[in-house]
Amino acid sequence: MSVLSDKWIRKMSKEHEMICPFEEKQVRGDSISYGLSSFGYDARVSNEFKIFTNVNSEIVDPKNFKPTNFVTKNVNECIIPPNSFVLARTVEKFKIPSDVLVVCLGKSTYARCGIIVNVTPLEPGWEGYVTLEFSNTTPLPAKIYANEGVAQFIFLKGNEKPEVTYADRNGKYMGQTGVTLPKV
Repeated sequence: MSVLSDKWIRKMSKEHEMICPFEEKQVRGDSISYGLSSFGYDARVSNEFKIFTNVNSEIVDPKNFKPTNFVTKNVNECIIPPNSFVLARTVEKFKIPSDVLVVCLGKSTYARCGIIVNVTPLEPGWEGYVTLEFSNTTPLPAKIYANEGVAQFIFLKGNEKPEVTYADRNGKYMGQTGVTLPKV
């Protein structure tokens, strides 16, 4: 298994729309950086946020998850309550080749503020917008900026194509378009 370079990511994004929209270089300025890096792609968070709330005092149950556990907001800056979390999605849509696995790590800018980004691996053949989980580990409110970089996606080429891809088995999160809540 090898980590794939900027040249491969650029080629696959231009020829096969692996990442769309695609930024060919790191975009910086006044934003938290996003775009192509040496061995990965820094994705942005959209302005659609689902903020966890305890207003209904419900139990968080992955087999019976209630949408009322969240308040949905479309904003340019999202405040995560202390010791809480938010769901969001990437600006970019991903289309993963059948011989590649993608892992994601949060950007250091957020990690150094106590904000943890979690994303499960993008499996071979998966496509859609990525649901992002942000945890605020601090006792203070924390801010996330829409349309700016939040996480780096690293592409790993397998030694061969798997017998069954995520698309082949009709994975439950295939083709998601918005922030997607847990499914069984």
